[in-house]
Amino acid sequence: MISLVATVLNEGESLHRLMRSMVAQTRQPDEVVIVDGGSRDDTVAILESYAGQLPLRVVVEAGCNISEGRNRAIGAARGEIIAVTDAGVVLDARWLERLVQPLEDDANCAVVGGFFRPDYQNRFELAMSVTVLPLADEIQAETFLPSSRSVAFRKAAWAAVGGYPEWLDYCEDLVFDLRLKAAVKTPFAFAGEAVVAFRPRGTLRSYFKQYYLYARGDGKADLWRKRHAARYLTYVAAAPMIALLGAVVHPALWLLALVGGYVYLRQPYQRLGKLAGNGLSGGDRLYVWGMIPVIRVVGDVAKMLGYPVGWRWRLRHDPPDWHTIG
Repeated sequence: MISLVATVLNEGESLHRLMRSMVAQTRQPDEVVIVDGGSRDDTVAILESYAGQLPLRVVVEAGCNISEGRNRAIGAARGEIIAVTDAGVVLDARWLERLVQPLEDDANCAVVGGFFRPDYQNRFELAMSVTVLPLADEIQAETFLPSSRSVAFRKAAWAAVGGYPEWLDYCEDLVFDLRLKAAVKTPFAFAGEAVVAFRPRGTLRSYFKQYYLYARGDGKADLWRKRHAARYLTYVAAAPMIALLGAVVHPALWLLALVGGYVYLRQPYQRLGKLAGNGLSGGDRLYVWGMIPVIRVVGDVAKMLGYPVGWRWRLRHDPPDWHTIG
């Protein structure tokens, strides 16, 4: 039995796209369980309007965070295989079919990571897509940590690690993935063709908030110390030092900044060629090229501000040690 679960909150504007894509699946789930976190818009009414098209149960848990919502949905699900997605995405018609296939073919397989593609609607969202979202050919299946907008696992594996960490409001799916990797005996499978379409943030302000909260979650969970340390080192020490040496010693030393910038921005520019090809006008291409470094810097500043806030919360609240399984 396959259960498809999600948790939603005030998603009335985008919910129809997700629900229609559920209805259109080539492999229908045996049940759909969606937890609403206490929406103040018409989210619940929209969900219930699909009850005649899907084997749907809607559970209202006002005030729950995303981890609590997912855990409530999975706990209420009857299926031994759980497929998880998020509001704000559109499922490819064969998403569920392809996502659960490795679990059905191999009794030892416990987790399958699906993938997502950018669903950009304008040139700013294209710039966001190539800057922050990987392409499928960049993924190394053995190290990939799937997003909970496209993942499936056995309910027994979810139970073995205690579910999603309810003390964590962001980056909860990364901690869940890492706990699963430590608990299950077989590597995660990667179903690169089990794709959902995901629309990136449409403004710098909303992007800044998103990555500030992601980094705050990293701090709360003590994730990626080296990555964050390297970012502080680059902006606080390396960049000012290169600027000073170029001014005091020789301007040619400023070329070091160009080399560093090339290494840092090379991948987004490569993605642009693969994603957009020759379909952009000269003006749009120039705009995207100019926005890529701006998006990088804004995201880095957001992370550098959010990470210590998360660590301050961690020191004050002494959260559970998520490395411990059992």
